[in-house]
Amino acid sequence: MSLIEISNVTKQYNGGDEVVEALRGVDIAIEAGEFITIMGQSGSGKSTLLSILGGMNHPTSGEVAMAGVELYRLPGEKLADFRAQNLGFVFQSFHLIPYLTAIENVLLPLAIVKMKGADKNAAAKRALERVGLGNKADRLPNQLSGGEQERVAIARAIVNNPKILLADEPTGNLDSRTSDEVMALFRELNDAGQTVVMVTHNPENCRYSDRSINLRDGLVVGQN
Repeated sequence: MSLIEISNVTKQYNGGDEVVEALRGVDIAIEAGEFITIMGQSGSGKSTLLSILGGMNHPTSGEVAMAGVELYRLPGEKLADFRAQNLGFVFQSFHLIPYLTAIENVLLPLAIVKMKGADKNAAAKRALERVGLGNKADRLPNQLSGGEQERVAIARAIVNNPKILLADEPTGNLDSRTSDEVMALFRELNDAGQTVVMVTHNPENCRYSDRSINLRDGLVVGQN
């Protein structure tokens, strides 16, 4: 069984008098340890698909299974627990809290985890070291470059050792050189065994992934 299995997933939104079909029967299987990029123009359904993968957006129909668990058959609290234990999220706009230091931002996902404070701090330090920011743990976000802020966001996403790392346009706000550095970091994490699923509009990013899935009008139109 694949780590992620998406079976005939549809998603419809009611827009007044009309129904918008964001996804129209998507089937995808992703193996543990793969690095997948999801490509598509604006409105193709790629961000909707990622939010469904992240347990944050119930599909209209179809099944989403992760590690053998039917995601949307879990009751709300158990779905939230599954998300916290198995998924890490990286967003385009970083979502760092400006008055918290880098290490304090990385510690946030561990707030609900039963661990000793010292162990939490050690885990956050390790995550920052993995992204090359071990020496900037006490910096505030406004004391970091855009690329460094993105690295903090990645460290926060991996601090709880998630099975799956989901990234939504993580290089969208970065210049090309910094974008390449961040993509190389994702590749490095993947080479160490992390499963990565990334939405991107930049075809250059696909060269870092194992496989690219192309969406158009809510349908998978190609994989390579």
